Amino acid sequence: MRLLRMKPGHGEVVVAQGDVELPEDERALIEAFRRELERGMWAAVPTEALGGRRQASMVRSFEEIPRDAERVIFFPPAAGG
Repeated sequence: MRLLRMKPGHGEVVVAQGDVELPEDERALIEAFRRELERGMWAAVPTEALGGRRQASMVRSFEEIPRDAERVIFFPPAAGG
């Protein structure tokens, strides 16, 4: 699994990477996931592309991420309101 942060002008930046089946890697992924949320980032797991459009599911905790997910993308909440 890779944890990626969207960075304007740079695309996706790898925050952490590891195998969720290895306890040490899983702990590191959980810590990185929590750090990103504490920074105010939102998290989404890409699902499938429908008609050329990318789809994703928002997640609020590491436990919500499917074990077979290849990546989680972090992005800042939309500005304004």
